[in-house]
Amino acid sequence: MVGIYPACFYPDDDGVTVIFHDLPGCTTFGKDIEEAFLMADEAGCGWIYGEIVRGEPVPPPSNLADVKADDFEDGFVSLIRLDIDAYAEKYHSKSVRKNCTVPAWLATLAERKGFNFSILLQDAIKQNLDLA
Repeated sequence: MVGIYPACFYPDDDGVTVIFHDLPGCTTFGKDIEEAFLMADEAGCGWIYGEIVRGEPVPPPSNLADVKADDFEDGFVSLIRLDIDAYAEKYHSKSVRKNCTVPAWLATLAERKGFNFSILLQDAIKQNLDLA
């Protein structure tokens, strides 16, 4: 899942504060503009990932033209590409054990073909979640 969300950047003497208009409470900070963009990616992905894990709907991104950074004089709006799949893989890819049951004849045929049951199950889950 990838989303492109507008974020408001507010530079000051201490660094750059970033606020996502569409992600309530999602705010971050960088010591300079480069770090602010990196932190915006991490914060936005983390916020959306948390909503997905909790089973909450993810808000759609606003149109860039509808978002204004008018809280401060030097504020500006930029689009941030949030790759939630890459974020989840980087920070939350720990495997967990799941037991499943298949008919013996099917297991025998699959084993003869050298199938990896873990990979098959992961692929099937991703396909059913439209992640493949």
